[in-house]
Amino acid sequence: MQELLEKIAHQIQALFTVPSLLQVFLIVAIVFAAIWLGKRIRSSTPAKMVTAAPGMRNRLAEGLFIVSPHSIAMLLTAALLGFLQLAHQKNSLVAVALQLISLLLVIRVAVYVLRVSVGNHAPIKGWGTTISLIVWAALSLHVLGWLDDFIGTLEDIAITTGDTKISVWSVVKLLITVTAFILVAAWMARWIEQRLMSMSSVAISMRIGLAKFIQAFLIGLSILLGLNAAGLDLTTLTVLTGAIGIGLGFGLQAIASNFVSGFVLLMDRSIKPGDVISLSGATGTTSDNFGWVQELRGRYVVLRDRDGVETLVPNQHLITNPVINWSYADPRVRLRLPVRVSYRCDPELALQLLTQATRGHARVLPDPAPVSRLMSFGDSGFELELRFWISDPQEGVNNVRSDVNRSIWQLFRDNGIVIPVMQSEVVYRVEKEKP
Repeated sequence: MQELLEKIAHQIQALFTVPSLLQVFLIVAIVFAAIWLGKRIRSSTPAKMVTAAPGMRNRLAEGLFIVSPHSIAMLLTAALLGFLQLAHQKNSLVAVALQLISLLLVIRVAVYVLRVSVGNHAPIKGWGTTISLIVWAALSLHVLGWLDDFIGTLEDIAITTGDTKISVWSVVKLLITVTAFILVAAWMARWIEQRLMSMSSVAISMRIGLAKFIQAFLIGLSILLGLNAAGLDLTTLTVLTGAIGIGLGFGLQAIASNFVSGFVLLMDRSIKPGDVISLSGATGTTSDNFGWVQELRGRYVVLRDRDGVETLVPNQHLITNPVINWSYADPRVRLRLPVRVSYRCDPELALQLLTQATRGHARVLPDPAPVSRLMSFGDSGFELELRFWISDPQEGVNNVRSDVNRSIWQLFRDNGIVIPVMQSEVVYRVEKEKP
């Protein structure tokens, strides 16, 4: 550590000369100018050109905007270096700065390509700048010749317990190795998932299930391989894995249950993307908790309703509770509209008008044909019911009910059919007190 501090102090002392301070000032000015120009370019460009939408053109545009400050800084630094060389001025710091800026540009491009190849939902999305700076700092130490001394310093900072020595460098090396293996595994899982999704001959639920299983397997395997590559003896993890098992059994049993339930849903194909489901648990065509299955994830199912709200339903809930899948085997569903008619009206005419109300509606199926039934004799009138079928519940149910109800009201009004209003009579009895 003493050698590293002495080397850094010597480098700092060499900066306190007029040519060196001038180079440092120009380099700092170039960095700030590049950052300012990059922000100006990004702010003056339409938002649709900067978004990370799918497509090679959009990806390329996003990448150019990300590396624009680095590219501007590299070009300005290269121009400054060329000017100093032509003027026969001292330029050693500018040359080193050009190497470091070029190195940062290459790293930023590599991280962006890695993030795009892994996918939009990759965990590294949003961490591109942080990862680039960490990798750049490590490689910059190598360029400056400080890496070996820095590693030696981290090796000296250690905790010794018996024959085991745990240093800061061993921990850093472990984290770097495991992260690298996880990134490679995530990239492989993404590539395999894309190939599986293109196999139209396999059911969509089976494709999703295989992709999730392969992803979990590769991530778990990469962690073990990374630990082994970092020099950690896996046999020493016996106690740790036992503790994790106990934690899964007690504290994480809900997460484990949802994860296993997700694989069950994928394997038995009871619910798949695109299905129309209702979580009310009530039989019939109720539209409570009604929505479309958007995604099947490892822990939950994404359910989108007609208001555009996406609900994350735990997989265990779909396994242990009744769920109405309107498109499980046959997308056709029957809707029932109860109607009450006054006893003073002709029930036969009312029944005919009910079936007539469905005619001409584009979503009402002619086969099976709509029917009307006299269900019972109520307190205020005849209890009638209209029944008809639709084949596209994903387009909504209450809108069809509304259209048919409006037609019923129009036909009843035109033909003198009265819908009775329930009336209640309350009688108060007052008793006089006896003398």
